[in-house]
Amino acid sequence: MEISIIIGLFVLGTIFGSFYNVVAYRLPKGESIIYPSSHCPNCNHKLKPLELIPILSYVFQKGRCVNCKCKISIFYPIAEIICGLLFVICYISFGLSLNLIIALTFTSLLIIVILSDYYYMIIEDSVLIIFGLFLIIEIYFINGIGILLNSLLSALIAFIIMLLLKLFGDFIFKRESMGGGDIKLMAIFGLVIGWELSIISIFLSAFIALPVSVFILKTNKNHEIPYGPFLSMAALILYFSHIDISTILYFLEF
Repeated sequence: MEISIIIGLFVLGTIFGSFYNVVAYRLPKGESIIYPSSHCPNCNHKLKPLELIPILSYVFQKGRCVNCKCKISIFYPIAEIICGLLFVICYISFGLSLNLIIALTFTSLLIIVILSDYYYMIIEDSVLIIFGLFLIIEIYFINGIGILLNSLLSALIAFIIMLLLKLFGDFIFKRESMGGGDIKLMAIFGLVIGWELSIISIFLSAFIALPVSVFILKTNKNHEIPYGPFLSMAALILYFSHIDISTILYFLEF
């Protein structure tokens, strides 16, 4: 039974991952996520059902468009696989509980954030608002009004702290140090993982980003680095680990 659930969630995750990739690719360009239907960006060939199977279509087509033979980015199946794996991790971490719904919603949001920030260095307000509303509704019906009010307060605190960090960074570096999307994203973190862990995610994301940033800046000093993916990865690590701030403070004492 558990194996079937895991397989089902992985498949579901790859399907949603394919859709999230469309959302992340089209929304920042002001395009509809519904029309036109999926097509090759090189020759505009409309993809048939067999060309839309997550992961497998890429393998069977040998990573090329069936019409113009143009190479398809390996990033597409990778994103689908990662989304599938994250859906499975949600189940492993929360089981078949109502909180699994919150986990899948939060994870879905961060997948879109990672993809859109990677593609365009943009975190869409519409995505944050829609998923934020979903999370608020889910938290209310699953955990009650008391938990929701605490979550909303945490969201506000996390937002204010991130905004202050941005203003401080702007003053120090004499330029925009952080995008507005990162600040709003921190409010979502506060809503789901609490403001304390949201702040921890900033430091953890910096640790994750350091080797990547050093490599990128070494090869291209003028290249700007999107911070949303690193923030999202840090938040997911803290979220799935079920760690709380008291545990972190305990270890910091040693």
